[in-house]
Amino acid sequence: MYLDQMDLSRMETGWGENQISKSIDGNALKIAGKTYERGVGTHAISKFVIQTGGDAVSFDALAGVDDENSKPGTVEFMVLGDRKVLWKSGVMKQGEPAKEVHVSLKGIQKVAFLVTDGGDDINYDHADWIDAKITYKTITPTPVVASAMKEPYILTPVNTKPRINGASVVGANPKHDFVFRIPVTGIAPLKVEVKGLPKGLSFNPDNRTISGKAPVAGVYEIDVTAANAEGSVTKKITIRTDKGLALTPPLGWNSWNCWGLSVDQDKVKAAADAMVSSGLADHGWTYINIDDGWEAAERTSNGELLANEKFPDMRSVSDYVHSHGLRMGIYSSPGPRTCGGYQGSYQNELSDAKTWTKWGIDYIKYDWCSYGEIAKDQSLPELKKPYELMRKMLNQVDRDIVYSLCQYGMGNVSEWGAEIGGNLWRTTGDINDSWNSMAGIGFAQDKNSKYAGPGNWNDPDMLVVGKVGWGPNLHPSRLTPDEQYTHISLWALLASPLLIGCDMTQMDAFTLSLLTNDEVLEINQDPLGKQASPIVKKDGIEIWMKPLADGSIAVGVFNVGTEGGVESIQWDDQPNTQKVIVNAADLGLSGQFKVRDAWRQSDKGDFTGTFELEVPFHGAALCKISPVK
Repeated sequence: MYLDQMDLSRMETGWGENQISKSIDGNALKIAGKTYERGVGTHAISKFVIQTGGDAVSFDALAGVDDENSKPGTVEFMVLGDRKVLWKSGVMKQGEPAKEVHVSLKGIQKVAFLVTDGGDDINYDHADWIDAKITYKTITPTPVVASAMKEPYILTPVNTKPRINGASVVGANPKHDFVFRIPVTGIAPLKVEVKGLPKGLSFNPDNRTISGKAPVAGVYEIDVTAANAEGSVTKKITIRTDKGLALTPPLGWNSWNCWGLSVDQDKVKAAADAMVSSGLADHGWTYINIDDGWEAAERTSNGELLANEKFPDMRSVSDYVHSHGLRMGIYSSPGPRTCGGYQGSYQNELSDAKTWTKWGIDYIKYDWCSYGEIAKDQSLPELKKPYELMRKMLNQVDRDIVYSLCQYGMGNVSEWGAEIGGNLWRTTGDINDSWNSMAGIGFAQDKNSKYAGPGNWNDPDMLVVGKVGWGPNLHPSRLTPDEQYTHISLWALLASPLLIGCDMTQMDAFTLSLLTNDEVLEINQDPLGKQASPIVKKDGIEIWMKPLADGSIAVGVFNVGTEGGVESIQWDDQPNTQKVIVNAADLGLSGQFKVRDAWRQSDKGDFTGTFELEVPFHGAALCKISPVK
């Protein structure tokens, strides 16, 4: 039974999509100049676990680094069985001949095929298993691919009392159009009242939206009250017109991780409908962002940007989104072409900013893409140049447009993204729905922590929960339920922009519960704007801490396991939990303190010195800790 005959949807990869009889980039399999007809192209870190049931005899293959890499990759191949290393290649580099693999599988119940990064990073680690096959004693049905995927479990409770959610501070620029939908939950009917609105703004109780023209530069505190049959609650929300935009991380949806270039007007309108009908908007989710694939092939005779046939009237789409009390985002590139080959903004920057203003756009993702052909080199001035230019153009239009720099962290963008007027900036390459990708990105963000703050956010890319696929065919996220809790917990602690990447019209109860936990979202939206940093990294456990505006701290405890060997594989069908003792001294705490479980929205009790948590393999615990007065 050849590896390429098995269900590769459960084969993890560190980048891209695993390929049958092709390299990870879709080319012919080629190692050290020799072309091969059959195999699996993957990318470190890659894992594939098969249940053999003791019926297998051997595994045979060739293994090596594919020639297609633009720069040399470094990997190590391993074959593991029943918690033992059965074979490993040693570190291999591009240009080395493929190594022969012959491993006895006699008596082995579960076998894992692992490709690690060879001790450096995973960049350019294009790895090939050639003619890879398992020989069995007898004719066997297709082997079961082991996924260690336990059933989804919901921790977020259902609250019936009125609650006012979302950001407690909202940024705007004076005299620009303003829209803010007040997120409120609780059993219907709910009555919402707003007091203290500054001149120029009004409240529509039908869609719970404050709109109008933002007042002159200043700080305006309003009182919002929500009431139902179970009680009432009041929250103060501050509108600031003196500090710019995105004073808390943007919450919204982006079309790319589900629809890719197949996005169209109907899908975007359906996303806006779903954000409201699912209740997401009542928890603070605001933006509906169109990614690449909307642009027309040609501009008008005077250089004006047009949408293609999939978006016959972009202004009407924007109006539709705004009618829900939501905001709309769009996508472009500083180069002549976008990543998908559509029209970019090069040499038309002011014209495009004016077009987006005319369409009512509230957010622009500006993706480096083909600007690499324009830049003279990779020097810092050249990396900054196109983003400084678009910032200058956005400053000339009469509209609030959140500015998202997308250039994958080049030139340590965290250090200068705020300086040139970015509201958020990508710190990494594209994410995918594998543990290696998500965890590899998320747990590497500690170096950027000090650069985050109100109006300026590190962006480790979009969320990969729910049904994703990069268009047009979707599949459920390959992250286990435990890994999805890690994903949302970590991104909340990172004060990351949270952009849903799935089809919101197909969300199941589990996905919705991940995205609608108000105590988790409150950690992300904390107005202090601090990004978490790790305080413990030991024996496969990481503890991250985030200071909060009320003087408490948010703490995430993660069971990440280890990479590179037997312990990086989940061998048990039901992942085990690990008891973790958290020391108050590591958190800078003394005296008595209260621990609250954010996911379960319940108090764990008062403690002194230490407290204990149980954390599943690749799972997380997220707590808010406050001193007892």
